[in-house]
Amino acid sequence: MALDPPDRASAPTIEGMEPWVWWLVAVGVLSIAEILTGVGLVFGMLAVGAGAGAVSAAAGAPAGLSMIIASLVSVAMLLGVRPIARKHLQQPRSVRTGIAALVGSDALVIEQVNGVDGRVKLAGEIWSARSYDGQAVHDAGTIVSVLGIEGATALIG
Repeated sequence: MALDPPDRASAPTIEGMEPWVWWLVAVGVLSIAEILTGVGLVFGMLAVGAGAGAVSAAAGAPAGLSMIIASLVSVAMLLGVRPIARKHLQQPRSVRTGIAALVGSDALVIEQVNGVDGRVKLAGEIWSARSYDGQAVHDAGTIVSVLGIEGATALIG
């Protein structure tokens, strides 16, 4: 009793895979490359183009048309969407908030400021203030820079 070789038409082979499956494999490989490399959304945009190729191939488009569609979508993603996406993904290195954001601002002296006491109008509010070096005197009506904040006191210079 001899075993007959399997029927070639029913056996799955790499060559016998549908074109849309190849496109999905490309989507997977490009997505993994994007995750692992972090090149800056390049592989991700190409994966979207490959996804468009998969959709067109699944809809019955010829291989050449699927390649053209994948190429056009990839180029459109790289040139149109990627710059916008990168801009939204990039965050400033340090965003100052709260009182730290006031350092470097200008303030208006309301009451004479010396090394011990005084008042300034800073960000629309009245703050106690003193000179940063402890010796300078700033008269009312002077615009000064906030060099630091200690508690509720602005250090000005």
